[in-house]
Amino acid sequence: MNRMSQKVAVLGTGKIGEALLSGMIRAGWAPADLLVTARRPERAEELRSRYGVTPVTNPEAAKSADTLILTVKPQDMGTLLDELAPHVPADRLVISGAAGIPTSFFEERLATGTPVVRVMTNTPALVDEAMSVISAGTHATADHLAHTEEIFGAVGKTLRVPESQQDACTALSGSGPAYFFYLVEAMTDAGILLGLPRDKAHDLIVQSAIGAATMLRDSGEHPVKLRENVTSPAGTTINAIRELENHGVRAALIAALEAARDRSRALASGKKD
Repeated sequence: MNRMSQKVAVLGTGKIGEALLSGMIRAGWAPADLLVTARRPERAEELRSRYGVTPVTNPEAAKSADTLILTVKPQDMGTLLDELAPHVPADRLVISGAAGIPTSFFEERLATGTPVVRVMTNTPALVDEAMSVISAGTHATADHLAHTEEIFGAVGKTLRVPESQQDACTALSGSGPAYFFYLVEAMTDAGILLGLPRDKAHDLIVQSAIGAATMLRDSGEHPVKLRENVTSPAGTTINAIRELENHGVRAALIAALEAARDRSRALASGKKD
């Protein structure tokens, strides 16, 4: 069966869910084969008007879609599964986009044998530059993984990892865009301190970030090599790098990523604080 002819339902369609819908339509999915659920009726109608998709209830989605993509917040996932469980046949593919929740959480609440795939994507899905990390549950096959890759490949790149690595991936790429936004914010403030108008500082930094990211992606060079190419002896860059090292920026980044990983693990165990 052509995967694009199967019905796919996005449940709890927020910004990421909408980005996924939009990307799937651009990639060739027919809007008539895409179902959506939303907490507010006006939100569902907005999606119908914008994309031509069909708003349904959560039980209706479970009964009629071949693939269910659950995009609600982690704290709402248990309630959603309670609503879905009586209506989800064991042959439905269930894809979870909730941070920190293992596939076993779904398998224990759904019919025995239900294939579950866990995905950690990120907000650049909004501009088709997402990094989506995919892991198979106990009953998910290679075909289920390929189908998931096809869906999330519509909004960026995908990578398969063992589920044991998902918390680390959440820390690196799931939360990753926020770290870059934080860095740009700090560099913009520095530019203002150095005498530049905010808009000019912003443009300089954003284009530098785009250029650096493109070089990292396309050159095949190690980041150390690329950094060394900019770092002249006794020059401006090495003096800046020295200050970053003196202030423990590298150690702070490692500690921050460990904290994000630990929080992902805590979410999986049901801790709220």
